[in-house]
Amino acid sequence: MQTEKVIDHIVGWLKDYALNANQKGFVIGVSGGIDSAVTSTLCAKTGLDLLCLEMPIHQAPNQVDRASNHIDWLQRNFPNVSRQPVNLTPVFDSLVAAFPKVENEEERFMSLANTRARLRMTSLYYFAALNRYLVAGTGNKVEDFGVGFYTKYGDGGVDLSPIADLLKTEVYEIAKKLGVNEEIIKAAPTDGLWGDDRTDEDQIGASYPELEWAMKMKDEGKTIDDFTGRDKEVFSIFTRFNTMNRHKMDPIPVCTIPESLK
Repeated sequence: MQTEKVIDHIVGWLKDYALNANQKGFVIGVSGGIDSAVTSTLCAKTGLDLLCLEMPIHQAPNQVDRASNHIDWLQRNFPNVSRQPVNLTPVFDSLVAAFPKVENEEERFMSLANTRARLRMTSLYYFAALNRYLVAGTGNKVEDFGVGFYTKYGDGGVDLSPIADLLKTEVYEIAKKLGVNEEIIKAAPTDGLWGDDRTDEDQIGASYPELEWAMKMKDEGKTIDDFTGRDKEVFSIFTRFNTMNRHKMDPIPVCTIPESLK
């Protein structure tokens, strides 16, 4: 990958899109992860306004610290960057308290994890509308189009996706070229929706390089019968997520009414 040229291309694309949409800049949720760090830096390089939101919800302290350190770094290097802390923990707790009780709390863990992401999306669009900003998405190619590892109408609810055509390994390559903090580059990828340190690999069962390989194999028309051992296991994991999360990646189905019924 021609990293510097890719960076220039994305920055130019971001700036052109915002100006053509008559918007003043971007708003992004900074999580302390590699994807939001790279996306926010690319947005900052446009020279347009960039508002970085910190939106902890029972967040692990190391994630909060990484996010804060990254925004500090952005503000030292780019005069167009501002920050806004929004503590969503009490909002989340109030919402959970308003929901009906359940007998087994574990049964709704996934639902509540996705609720966190949707609260953040709501906050991003509040500030976007207030300032005439675009909500910049942070999903990469494997997450968005491979395994669908994001929350529908949560972190999937954005105005534009600057890095969605980049594999995770390519995102890391760009991060290094941009000078993103080493603590972010070295941190294990996590969606930050659980209030602990569980990683994406813990949840998916495969690393991003493995998933990229499986995505390539699927694109080449390979099937599960073409593999053995760990390769077979990884391909099976990828296929299961790709199938299960297809509803996120395909357009919303519309029930078309036959002309004879109109």
